[in-house]
Amino acid sequence: MEQLRLLLEQLNAFESQDDLIAIGREINEVKINFEDHLMEAERVQQIAALDAAEKGEPIESIDFTDIKNEFITRYKTIQEQRKQQISLKDTLERENLKLKKGLLEELKRIIESEEHIASAFQSYKNIHETWKKIGDIPRDQRDGIQKEYARLLEIFFYTMRIYREIKDHDYKRNLQLKQKVLHKLQQLRNEEEDLKSVEQQLRVLQDEWEEIGPVQNEEWELIKPKYWETVRQIYDKINVHYEAQLQVYVQNIAAKRTLVDEILGLHTSAGEAKTNKDWDKLVEQLKAVQESYKKIGPGSRKDNEVVWKAFRAACDGFFDLKKSYSKAQHEAYSGLIEKKKALIDAVNALKDSTEWKTSSQKIIGYQKEWKTIGNTGKVENKLWAEFRGACDAFFNARDEANQSAEKDREHNLTLKLALVQRINELEISDRSEALKMLRSLAAEFSELGQVPLAKKDEIYTAYKGALDAKYGSLALSAKEKEDMAFNAKIDSIQASPERNKLLQKERFDIRKQIERIEQEANRMETNLSFFARSKGADSLRNEVENKIKDMQQQVSKLKTKLKQLPNE
Repeated sequence: MEQLRLLLEQLNAFESQDDLIAIGREINEVKINFEDHLMEAERVQQIAALDAAEKGEPIESIDFTDIKNEFITRYKTIQEQRKQQISLKDTLERENLKLKKGLLEELKRIIESEEHIASAFQSYKNIHETWKKIGDIPRDQRDGIQKEYARLLEIFFYTMRIYREIKDHDYKRNLQLKQKVLHKLQQLRNEEEDLKSVEQQLRVLQDEWEEIGPVQNEEWELIKPKYWETVRQIYDKINVHYEAQLQVYVQNIAAKRTLVDEILGLHTSAGEAKTNKDWDKLVEQLKAVQESYKKIGPGSRKDNEVVWKAFRAACDGFFDLKKSYSKAQHEAYSGLIEKKKALIDAVNALKDSTEWKTSSQKIIGYQKEWKTIGNTGKVENKLWAEFRGACDAFFNARDEANQSAEKDREHNLTLKLALVQRINELEISDRSEALKMLRSLAAEFSELGQVPLAKKDEIYTAYKGALDAKYGSLALSAKEKEDMAFNAKIDSIQASPERNKLLQKERFDIRKQIERIEQEANRMETNLSFFARSKGADSLRNEVENKIKDMQQQVSKLKTKLKQLPNE
């Protein structure tokens, strides 16, 4: 029992050891000794018990359970600690392996890409010092890793020797290149051309200087002062120029601020404007100020941005006032719009009536009243189309109900067929005379009465085809063709059974074209006022101005056509 306790104490002593991995064999030997002594003690106890039983003598039984369990518990604890230490050691060795592999990759990178010898040797030194500090790595990797490290070191030192030889050649070449740049700078210092160009060339040469590699220290100390002295002299020359330019910038900003005040003065005048003419004058004044602003040169970037924002805000404020005026005008139109909508409703209520005389008198009265109400602005064309459509619906129905006798219609058909034949047979010898004759025949056709309803489209198509064919055979100029086409169209409309509706549609279409072109021209004029003054902007400005003139000519032509349309 005493020997077992000694072995237990020996096992307990192992528990305080820091490195259990190294004494693993000793721990196992204590365990084996303990098990051997325990087995022997139990055997002796069993023999003694048998002898005492044969002799009939009492014997004191010894219980080995407690010491056996304590030993096993202690042994398991130590083994668990040793297992943890082994696991930690494996982890550290794997991490150390990663570190050394990383150092190998870094050494490869230096060999392949680092051309600066001093930097390369400093990096090598850091790698070597770190390599020595890294602990053990897994045993099966040690030999391969160490051989790879030795191989890379051999390549490194060979490469650095080559780089050193190349470096000496580069130093000489770099000195020559820097001397060339210095010579160019000295020439640039004496240039009297545009200083902006000088400044740009200086930046290019400075960049070129910086991009050239190093030279030997003794050569660098000689060439560096010459370089910086030359650069300083060029910058002194440039600064004198910019100081003078700065004064011009200050004057430009002051002139622009004056124009901002002028725009703000227009705000006051806008508050007193009562009519559209008043506002048109103010807008022209605003455009003149905007033109003056664009002619003024730039200021400093910061001041230029501030004064532009103020100018833009002043212009926006002016147009906000104009927008408010327009809104008030629209509200004034609202009452007139409601009156015309009431007339539209009244005519719509009568358009299906068959009391032709009474309803005709009422609708004619509504038409007269419509003319007395006045213009309603942008919605005028839309309202007129609705009103005219309702009127046409009634009068067309009335015309159908009041058609002449079938005999008269047949007679009219015969006359119109004969007239179409006359047009087809017309000989074209003199263009001017032919035009007069065609207009005369068109007027004659229009004056003839209605034809049978089943034949009206057929005779009208034949008439229009004959007229178009004759007009098409005339050798006309572009303007004559345009005028002829329009007159022919009006003649055709006049001859149509639905002339009232077609005339109204033509008038509505022309007005819409005028409105669209004028809106586009106004938009382009507004945008034109914000173009900056530059070579590129002037070219674009001229192009826009020419487009605006073309639009104005188009509007003039359309208004002339509108006047040529006959009243219904």
